[in-house]
Parts: sequence; C-alpha cells; structure tokens
Amino acid sequence: MAYEFSDTPELKKLREKVRSFAVAEIEPKAKGLDEREEYSAEITRASGKQGLLGMIIPKEYGGQGLDYLSYIVAVEELARVDSSQAAIVAAHNSLGINPIYYYGTEEQKQRLLPSLCTGDGLWAFALTEPESGSDAQATKTKAVFDDRRKEWIINGRKLWITNSACELSAGITVQAVTGTLSDGRNQLTSFLVPASTPGLIRKPVLGKMMWRAVSIGELFFEDVRIPEDAILGSKGRGFRITLETLDNGRLSIGAMGLGLAKGVFDLALEYSKKRKTFGVAIAKHQVIAFKLADMAMRIEAAENLLYKACWLRQNEKPFGKQAAMAKLYCTEVAEFCAREGQQCFGGYGLMKDYAVERHFRDVALLRVGEGTNEIQRLIISRHLGC
Repeated sequence: MAYEFSDTPELKKLREKVRSFAVAEIEPKAKGLDEREEYSAEITRASGKQGLLGMIIPKEYGGQGLDYLSYIVAVEELARVDSSQAAIVAAHNSLGINPIYYYGTEEQKQRLLPSLCTGDGLWAFALTEPESGSDAQATKTKAVFDDRRKEWIINGRKLWITNSACELSAGITVQAVTGTLSDGRNQLTSFLVPASTPGLIRKPVLGKMMWRAVSIGELFFEDVRIPEDAILGSKGRGFRITLETLDNGRLSIGAMGLGLAKGVFDLALEYSKKRKTFGVAIAKHQVIAFKLADMAMRIEAAENLLYKACWLRQNEKPFGKQAAMAKLYCTEVAEFCAREGQQCFGGYGLMKDYAVERHFRDVALLRVGEGTNEIQRLIISRHLGC
C-alpha cells in the first residue's frame, strides 16, 4: 500500500497535543473573543510555544521540521474548536512563512524565520485588492525601482489580508506590478515588506460575520520604500510564487473545513444523545440519526481526500488537482455539517451560547478563501483537459 489509513504513533501524539491545547487554552476564550471581535496576542504567543507557528520549517531556521500531514492535522484540530485561531495559524504558515522558506534567499531565511516560528511575530501575504480577487493578475499595486537610491517604491492598496493589522504583525509579502510582459499581461513580483515600513498604513477590517478573532487588514502603500534585495524569489516570478503558494494554502483551508465539520459533528452527536423528545433521546429518531449518519459519511470521505492530497504534496508528486478537490469538498462538507448540525440543536442552535452558532457563521469564509469554490471547479476542470 502507498500509505496507511491510520495515524502513526507520532501523528496521534501530535493530534492529542494540539487538541488538548485547543480545549484548554482556546475553547474557554473563543466565545468572548468572537463577541468582542478581538484578536488575542496571548493565544498567538501560546501557539508559538506549542510549535504551531513554524511547523514544516526546518529546525535550523527555528521551526519544527514536521511533514505536511502533521501541519494539516494541527490546523484541523484547532478548527474543531475555533476557526479564528486555526485561520491565524494556517495563514501564518501556508501564506506567510512557508513562501519565505521555499523562495527566499539564505539571508532572508536566517533573518526572518527564527522569530516568526516562535510567536514573536506574524507574517502576512497580500494578494487581494478591491478590484482583484479571483483574477490575481489584475493587480494594480505597482513597484517602481529608484535606480539612484537602489530602492523599490510601492504604491497601491490591498484588502482582506489576514494577520496584517494586529500588534504582532511583523511583515507582509506583497505582490506588485513591476512591468509588462510580451503578451500584454502584468509582470508581477513579490516583495518582503516589514510592517513598520514608513508609508505602509494598516487598518483593521471590522464588522465581520466570521473569523471575528482574526486580524484582517486593509493595507495602503504610499511611496513605501524598500531595499533592492527585498524581492522574494526573483523579479517577474511573483505570479508563479502566488500560484504555488495558493496550492499549498488550499490544503490548510481544506483542513479547516474538515476540522469544523468534525467539531460540529461532535457537538451534534453529544447533544442528540442527551436531548429528549417524545420520551427518548432525539438521536433515536430516524430523522436525526440519518443526519448524523450523513455527516459521518461525508467527513470520512473528506478526510481521505485531504490526507491523500497531503501525501502527494509531501512525496513531491503533482498535487494541484487534489488540493483544489480537497479544498472544495472539505469546505462543502463543512457547510453541510454546520447546517445539519445546527438543525439538530433546533432553536438552541441559533443562540450564541452554543458553539454551533459560531461554527455556522465561520464556515461561510471557507467557500471563498484561497480561491472561491467556483474557481476550484475551474482549476479541476482544467486539470481534466476541459
């Protein structure tokens, strides 16, 4: 067989460790942070101490040196309890520091990664703009090189950037236009911009329906000057870096969907065994039992699809199609479970006193993040030659 259908002892130990951390440190605070729409630096630092902020980064750069499946399982276990904290960890790893490790120079890796793996700072990835979401090449933010001072000057605006506007935000990888290609498309380049750079204005996006404990920012670049060597990768490689980064990021969004689905299922199953109507637990009523059965079946299928995609990724096999499938299917399973799980609770499922209400709101982001589910279907169809 190519792989086992069970956790290795090491993976089981990690799963239990992260679950215990989430239950002890996150669950008691999740409701309050959600209600106040408040980011918690305390939890981020605690996540760093648990090794969750540099999971696949080699130990020589301050990380844990784990494989991709271990990272995905950790995100999954966080999302079982709270999507906000799972999103902070996932965005920092998949979009923030992993691209620095994959594409950065040795100097960039040595300078940035050690502190970013410990919880001393978060790194963001700025792609989306007010008029550029699914069409990533429609970026309008521009970077012009000042040959006299040997600096890049960035002007533009980014929106919906996770981990970019809180006290621990250390920097942002920014995609900007640096020229025009022969076919008329934008030449895109990625830059590493410290959060404290003059001219960079970071404003929190408030009034969110979901992920209310996540720092999501709107960024304004007003003559932001950065040194010549602030390029990530090389000039003109930005779009390729973006595509490859999103492939990896889709696995973490899939993990968030799978974790949320499992979390809702656990809540619904426990409640259905305790709540009684007509003299018996509602789990004994076929209409509820079938809901639970459908949830369990879809979770099982989603887990196998996601873990296979992770296996392909860490064995350096093509995984783009499976990553898109895993992101799409896991998030749709999460939506199904959130809806059916909330239905098991009846009226109580609509009350903020019950975690299922928060899960129901949080799931909405998953069908949009890392490429909408409509875009995932487009990606899959192109892999099929359509």
